[in-house]
Amino acid sequence: MKRSIFVFSFLLLFLFPETRAVEAPRKMEAVSQTGAGSPDLRVLPPLVDGVAPVDFVEDQLKKIAYAALDRRDAEYEKLKTAEDVGAWQKRQHATFLGALGGLPERTPLNARVTGTREFSGYRMEKILFESQPGFLVSGLLYLPEGKGPHPAVLMPCGHTASAKAGALYQKASISLARAGIAVFCYDPIGQGERRHYRNPQGVPEFASSTSEHQFMGISGIPLGRGLSSAMIWDGIRALDYLQSRADIRGDRLGCTGVSGGGTMTSYLMALDERIVAAAPACYLTGFRRLFETIGPQDFEQNIFGQIAAGLDHADYVLLAAPRPVLVMAATQDYFDIHGAWNLFRQAKRVYGRLGYPERSDLVEADTKHDLAVEMREASARWFRRWLLGRDDVWKEPSFDILPESEALCTREGDVLREPGARSFFDLNGEMAVQYAAERRRIWQTHPTPGCLSKVREKACVRALAEIPVLQATEGETIERGPVRIQKLTLRDTEGTVLPALLFRSAKAEGGIRVYVHGEGKQAEAGPGGVLESLALSGETVLAVDVRGVGEMQRPKSGKGVDALAEPGWKTATMAYLLGRSYVALRTEDILACARFAAERWGGSGAVRLTGVGEAGVAALHACALEPQLFAGTQLERTLESWHDVATSALSKNQQVNAVYGALQLYDLPELAGTVPQGKLVIQMPVDAMGAPKRKK
Repeated sequence: MKRSIFVFSFLLLFLFPETRAVEAPRKMEAVSQTGAGSPDLRVLPPLVDGVAPVDFVEDQLKKIAYAALDRRDAEYEKLKTAEDVGAWQKRQHATFLGALGGLPERTPLNARVTGTREFSGYRMEKILFESQPGFLVSGLLYLPEGKGPHPAVLMPCGHTASAKAGALYQKASISLARAGIAVFCYDPIGQGERRHYRNPQGVPEFASSTSEHQFMGISGIPLGRGLSSAMIWDGIRALDYLQSRADIRGDRLGCTGVSGGGTMTSYLMALDERIVAAAPACYLTGFRRLFETIGPQDFEQNIFGQIAAGLDHADYVLLAAPRPVLVMAATQDYFDIHGAWNLFRQAKRVYGRLGYPERSDLVEADTKHDLAVEMREASARWFRRWLLGRDDVWKEPSFDILPESEALCTREGDVLREPGARSFFDLNGEMAVQYAAERRRIWQTHPTPGCLSKVREKACVRALAEIPVLQATEGETIERGPVRIQKLTLRDTEGTVLPALLFRSAKAEGGIRVYVHGEGKQAEAGPGGVLESLALSGETVLAVDVRGVGEMQRPKSGKGVDALAEPGWKTATMAYLLGRSYVALRTEDILACARFAAERWGGSGAVRLTGVGEAGVAALHACALEPQLFAGTQLERTLESWHDVATSALSKNQQVNAVYGALQLYDLPELAGTVPQGKLVIQMPVDAMGAPKRKK
């Protein structure tokens, strides 16, 4: 499976041909005639309750997040004694591990030294070890002069392509080594020698490691244990490696890193008590300030459901208390400095209540997002104090660094070319196969109603009776021959707003249909299009933009790699942080619309449902979970299986289609199998890249 990533260039050419002439199918012609921005069919005004429609779902989720963060802050204020803090730490440690989906089992490290270099004041060793069987981690160990044993600091790299071999991390590592502290600086997944997306010549396909992390993270969502868990486990096993060495003091370990490395430092210090002291840089701020400024960032920096569970950035520090933590922040960083100071104040108060106020500190460097010399010197002094017992003013000396090509642990600069190496997708595939076997057992040995109840719980879809009732505001009416098009704005008491078009002819006698399309209600609304044809056949058709599509969708680039990640990924990530999914939001939208349509035009009779493209996964959940609402459901060009997402190196716009941990219980074919015979038709299913599935 790991070699499948080499077909990346071919896939892009196949899926996004810029020059190849292709005959467009009829339905795409309807799109071009009308277009998502057609003014005569747009329902919503430029602002809805003061918010642009494309920002509406994000604004709605922010309000939910802020309310959850308010509750978290109220719980924080209750931490008055050491006993309060201890009970909170125990509870939140379990919450953190649960959100990660647990961690892998410890297996042999099979560590080896692949090279050694001697320098003035320190020695460098090139290391490979296996954090999981065949899953290689590459790192550089910097050992101070003298035989030791030495205290050591673990340094996970931030989001740079060259990672440990880059100038920044060589400087940070050498600086600490010259200060008398060993450093193990390693490549995170998707960076340095652990890049996963390469062409056949071994050249990385993505300029940014964040792109690699995004697609890796999406593949892990249906499994419920993905990128964050694997990256944290790399760090824990790196600590195991340090403790295995006779020249390292296993009881005097620290951790530091900047940006993504600051994220990993924050996670590791919260979860692993072997870290005696820590100094995360250019990351810690808080979700409130993050949402108010740049929004969610790299995939592994977001843990499923953590905001709903009351786990904010400050809590990584509080989970480490009273072990020493130095928060390093930059004045001009895009990780907001005001959030960092607010976080520090919360930490300082708790450390004071525990009787160790001196173990919490903050350094602010008037720099941009970087591990500047001010931070390198501050962290060296911090670790000298807490790991060496030397409280002094240490200054970084001058030194030389190696060319990147000389700071590699493998001959080809690619761990996946090592014998027996396995990729992240190999691990996912193995887990997916295990889950498939367990799912077969569950569905064969348990009654379907009980399984569907578990599906509802896993997907976080409320029962129909719990979903607020929609109210309609009528807008402009458009006459198109015998078909009347009525603009409707649907609202509920929770603030959800859904724009809709009602297509109806004078001879509307053919029943009711709710039509949801991944490109929005207008995709099929042009003259001679599908919606008009259905109305002419006698159906009353309610075409609705569920949340995040149509008028509520940001423009897509439609070109190259950018087209693989939907424009609403930050909004989808907000839902992820709240323990929700777009699938759940859209499923509830469909159910509310079907109930509304049945009561308004059908005398509470059942409706037909059509789900196209991105909206199909939610439509399937709707008809499976509330079958009494629907006379029949038709899905077109919709995802066939989450197993394909979990085991594919690349996917297209699948974050919005994913339910966290679903494959532990059900896949889409199993859900489809619960729909009564003859009430579900699936046409032209697609794979994780949106390509038609080949018939077996």
